[in-house]
Amino acid sequence: MIRFPIDHHLHGPGAGISLLALACLLFHGASCAQTRAVPADAIPSFEKLDSIEARVQGCVTCHGQKGQGTADGYFPRIAAKPAGYLYNQLTAFRDGTRSYPPMNYLVAYLPDPYLKEIAEYFAAQRPPFSAVGGPAPDPALTQRGQVLATVGDPAKGIPACIACHGANLSGMEPGIPGLAGLRPAYIVGQLTRWRVGERRATEPDCMKRIATRLTDDDISSVAAWLSQQSPSSGASPEPSNLVRMPLACGSQR
Repeated sequence: MIRFPIDHHLHGPGAGISLLALACLLFHGASCAQTRAVPADAIPSFEKLDSIEARVQGCVTCHGQKGQGTADGYFPRIAAKPAGYLYNQLTAFRDGTRSYPPMNYLVAYLPDPYLKEIAEYFAAQRPPFSAVGGPAPDPALTQRGQVLATVGDPAKGIPACIACHGANLSGMEPGIPGLAGLRPAYIVGQLTRWRVGERRATEPDCMKRIATRLTDDDISSVAAWLSQQSPSSGASPEPSNLVRMPLACGSQR
């Protein structure tokens, strides 16, 4: 595990007495401990402070303790996505090639090993999926979305989503994310950002090529259908399969 200097600005009711007791023991020895008895559990564990669970606290505030995302889908599920994909997104936020100010600020000064460790942590999580709320979408909308997701549109050069994101929509190692559990508004937002160039990936940027071929109606349709799919609990990304992929994708190198 990569270790960094520990910030000793502890918070909570026991923080002051914990540091006072520790300083007392360091400078005055056992006699101090005898005159000022401190419960053992009040002394901070520096191993806990310098743990991956401590480091991801900035992430879980929005994405959930295990990366399950929020029920309304505003903050997406990041659990069980390939570590390579998560790492690519973290470096994109850090380097400014993907823009979302809270994320850009959060990871601005984090080194690669630190970001890799965070990515591996959330890739290993398997929290349950939350139920999809809201009214059911228009059947005509989801029908077109199902065709795009499972068959594609050869006439427009649009491959099926499942060709890369997996039959169970759980993603593919090392760099293609799962789509299960995402809300329609999030999917629409990301596909639109790919189409207008606000999101980019390593060239050849296969998502850019696909998104530019989608109409607004196509995007709404595929988002509606994907959001209605029941994800497989505990599913993991599929192994890399470059032969099956319809387009060359830089994120799979």
